[in-house]
Amino acid sequence: MSVAWPSRADPRLLIELQRLLHQHIISSVIPAVLLALLVVWTLADVHNPWPLRLWGVAVIGWKLFSAWVGQQQLRRGVPLEHARSNVLWLIVLNAIDGAIWGALAWVALGSTTLAGSILVVAVIGGIAGSSMSSLSPVFPAFVAFVVCLLAGLASRLWTLGDPAYDALGVAGVLYTASLLGQSHNSGKAARQAITLRFENVELIERLRQEMAYAQAQRQAAEQANVAKSRFLAAASHDLRQPIHAQGLFLEVLGSGALKGAQAEALDNARATWQASAEMLDTLLDFSRIEAGVVQPQRRLFPLQPLLHKLETELAPQADAKGLLYRARETTAVVDSDPALVALILRNLVSNAVRYTEHGGVLMGCRRRDGHWLVEVWDTGIGIPASQHQAIFQEFHQLGNAERDRRKGLGLGLAIAQGLARALGHELTLASQPGRGSVFRLALPHGDAHAAIPLWDEAAAPIAIHDTALALTRVLVIDDDETVRDGMRQTLAGWGCVCDVAESIEDALALARAHAPDLLISDYRLRDQRTGAEAIALLRAELGTAVPALIVTGDTAPERLREAIDTGVALLHKPVAPALLHRRMAEVLRERRPA
Repeated sequence: MSVAWPSRADPRLLIELQRLLHQHIISSVIPAVLLALLVVWTLADVHNPWPLRLWGVAVIGWKLFSAWVGQQQLRRGVPLEHARSNVLWLIVLNAIDGAIWGALAWVALGSTTLAGSILVVAVIGGIAGSSMSSLSPVFPAFVAFVVCLLAGLASRLWTLGDPAYDALGVAGVLYTASLLGQSHNSGKAARQAITLRFENVELIERLRQEMAYAQAQRQAAEQANVAKSRFLAAASHDLRQPIHAQGLFLEVLGSGALKGAQAEALDNARATWQASAEMLDTLLDFSRIEAGVVQPQRRLFPLQPLLHKLETELAPQADAKGLLYRARETTAVVDSDPALVALILRNLVSNAVRYTEHGGVLMGCRRRDGHWLVEVWDTGIGIPASQHQAIFQEFHQLGNAERDRRKGLGLGLAIAQGLARALGHELTLASQPGRGSVFRLALPHGDAHAAIPLWDEAAAPIAIHDTALALTRVLVIDDDETVRDGMRQTLAGWGCVCDVAESIEDALALARAHAPDLLISDYRLRDQRTGAEAIALLRAELGTAVPALIVTGDTAPERLREAIDTGVALLHKPVAPALLHRRMAEVLRERRPA
């Protein structure tokens, strides 16, 4: 913004300067009136009573008129288009004011005493000096005022014919020049201050607009994220229902005698089901993180058994691609949640195998700065530095524009990062495009003497066709007919007596006829009702805390929180038949006396 004066100045600047000048004039009215009255009272004598009194009336009248004009302009404001023309009016107004004050020299000098003459010169000089601060915002107005004021004094001094007065007149001219210079600098400072204020206001306004825009963008992103989560939860729930039923029917088929080709076809169907279930479980892991229901169970444990388990589980994936997979042995004992650490490392290793075509994957552990660094190295495609943050975002994948399902959903690293954050562990990345990557998970060091050995759940025998569930009466509540049929046939194959209900009302009627030993309910039922509500009503009806399971296909964060808050054992569709069998037996064991 320019601060030039006056022709090229911003009209807004001119208006602010005029407002400042009017405020100064209004504040100077009382001192000016009192000074005029004092001069008239001091200098009035028999030689000049009426001219001096007329001068006093003129000073007071014009001062009051100037203040009235200022009040009107402050109240109504000056239109932008009148900003420059109004400067001319101020020049005229203050030129007249200066001429009236300068007329005091013609009225009093030569007709008063030496002391009176000194008073006149002092008053005019003082008025000139004080007007510099009040009129300098509009520099042309000050020029008009001080020139007219001191011109009146100087011209009168030179007419008196005294060399001393002539010298005083020259001094008045020099004094005028000095005041003009000081006023110019003062006015420039005022203009710069107002210009800076305008710039600050504009900056604040721009910041406000940018903040409003950023807020709108953030809200839009949050709404999009919520919509995405709802869509994923709905799509996941709708997919889980038939896949869950498919697993149950495959279990029923597997219980019969099949010929070679039939058994092979069943194995292929089971492999396809397992792949679908794993992808849905990945979505579930991500939803659990979003819902904030991941509750770490930290303890001291040796790391080597976990690394060995992962090697046994994931090495076949590397072998299938012709990759070398190695896990170096370690004596590390760490303080963390073994299940969540295993899930993080499983995602990291699976990601490394997925994006490596030649060479291999190495997992090792080293001690550094009081932590154990578990490192997963690969010789894969590498990750550009510009993508190091983005790859930890959900559904972000490199080199998978065709969305090849064999390369996953793009959630593995997002899950790993979310779990590491939930545990308070640092997960970092170093990579070179074309040469490979290394992910490092920092785990707190633990005392080896206090470590608790890991129980290898994978090695525990799972007997589907034992007698643990024989003759157990199970009431299944699910609004999906296919799931009900699958559960009926599967449980019958395990020796259970199975009743199925579509609604809570049907379940209550069946329970009255035959009291169940175990309740299995879907979480989301018809008419906005839930499995938790169904279990509570059935327990109240039967008068006992019947063992229960909730089997749900919901992965929406709020649904996960609701289901977990019920306190009932929870499984997520699709459930592997072996896991369903084991959990049913566990729930029944917990409720039955030893």
